[in-house]
Amino acid sequence: MDLKFARTDIDAKPKKVDLDKIEASVEKEGSMIFYFDRENSHKDLLELQDYFEEKGKSFYMSEVKFGLSDNEYMYQVHIIS
Repeated sequence: MDLKFARTDIDAKPKKVDLDKIEASVEKEGSMIFYFDRENSHKDLLELQDYFEEKGKSFYMSEVKFGLSDNEYMYQVHIIS
């Protein structure tokens, strides 16, 4: 499963990350907050949630709006061991 991190610049394309890198970061730090781009499907993020909850981790996801337009948002994901 490939997901896209949130853009750091409006004109930039989001950077892709695979599940293995996300899992390695969580295992190394124990608790991580990730920001994912709006281009990710909600279904993929729910699959990510299922994956980490099956591993016994807590998973919290929310939409973060950063502008007035409907498409100016990102997903905040907090994974806790």
